[in-house]
Amino acid sequence: MSGIVRYGSYVPFNRIQRSAIGAGRGERAAASYDEDSASMAVEASREALRELPEGAAVDTVAFASTSAPYSEKLNAATLQAATNLPKSVTALDLGGSTRSGLSALLAGIDMASAGRTVLVAASEVVVGAPSGPRESGGGDAAAAFVLGGNGTEPVARLIGRASCTEEVLDVWKSPGMPFAKQWEERFGADVYTPLLVETFGRALADAGVSASDLSKVVLDGTNARVFRGFPRPAGVAPEQILDGLAGTVGRAGSAHAGLVLASALDGASAGDRIAVAVVADGVDVAVFEVTDAIDGGRPKHSVASWVESKRNDLAYTTYLKWREVLPFEPPRRPDPDRPAAPPMQRAERWKFGFLGSRCNRCGNTNLPPQRVCVVCQAVDDSTVEPYADGECRISTYTLDRLAYSLQPPVIGAVVDFDKGGRMLCQLTDVDPDNVGIGDELEMTFRRLYTAGGVHNYFWKARPKR
Repeated sequence: MSGIVRYGSYVPFNRIQRSAIGAGRGERAAASYDEDSASMAVEASREALRELPEGAAVDTVAFASTSAPYSEKLNAATLQAATNLPKSVTALDLGGSTRSGLSALLAGIDMASAGRTVLVAASEVVVGAPSGPRESGGGDAAAAFVLGGNGTEPVARLIGRASCTEEVLDVWKSPGMPFAKQWEERFGADVYTPLLVETFGRALADAGVSASDLSKVVLDGTNARVFRGFPRPAGVAPEQILDGLAGTVGRAGSAHAGLVLASALDGASAGDRIAVAVVADGVDVAVFEVTDAIDGGRPKHSVASWVESKRNDLAYTTYLKWREVLPFEPPRRPDPDRPAAPPMQRAERWKFGFLGSRCNRCGNTNLPPQRVCVVCQAVDDSTVEPYADGECRISTYTLDRLAYSLQPPVIGAVVDFDKGGRMLCQLTDVDPDNVGIGDELEMTFRRLYTAGGVHNYFWKARPKR
């Protein structure tokens, strides 16, 4: 039976205290100025794609988000390029509702049942109107799943599902609107709570289990009030409902159900049954059963480790500047030029895939990749050397307070990779006052800048998380 073969998650480094925006206790995750939903999807997907079982070759990529960087350009293509998946993959974008994350997961499992191996990534940068509940209650994060079933043992099998689609004016955003709007919560609860109870029951019946058989229940939706009247009629005990990360991350839109599911899998044991329900424009419910493969299928970073790795003093005004909500004076430097299509295409494997070359004759590594080895001058005698997962250290660095950046100073560093190779790159997620020669780093996919509507992506280095 088809299911989740591998999974991954990502929570950005920065947090903003809700007390800083007058919204009570806890904190919310905030994507950095150089992150967006595509770059975060890449980070989560890198986790999911590590150490895939033999025979699990991804042939389909799906990207789900309501905050995609491009409204007309395939964002899944960026995901494909940055994760070095073959060009023969089928790629698609999904959006329009925060329900799209779980919907994409279910559609991916359907494709896996037909013999395909599917990477599904859901990612969200949640932006709400200042002082509103979406701003304070939201959070930025990503989750990714590799789905298969063609001879590959999944870590969790789908054993039951049910859906319901309802045309209801709950949350909406029309083109040109800066922020999404939501109808009064009592109305949404009156509509959605009975739909959730009924759909949840059908999913359990499809799985052949009762509510008491569930180890954990993941509940996610645009209206938290819906869940107050759910547990008793559904037969779910309060202790079965998994922590929704509201106090540490916030609700991450289409990525949230996947993020909490990943958190459940991080601590799951073989035989556990996990139900996931998303309420938005209807209801999707999926029931998974964890298999014996779970211990060998967990990612390098757990959700808890991402949550614990943070800087939680982001200023509210800085956050508003990053989201382009607060008008501000841009850097007093010439605007960057729009990236040109031809050089981006020629350097795709380096720019997106971060692939270097290793000379077959002398063993020297070349960054960026070269046809002619810079040491022994061998021509066209090299092999591809992946560097995205390469660890490196600072050889020397400088702080540039004049360069164009939304978060000056720009920290430029010469880094030496443990596997060989040296390059000049920018640092991110780092305090300029705490940078030192010899610091250990890892690579991360980020957006350098945006010009003319074109997002210029490349790789930066960050302290190890």
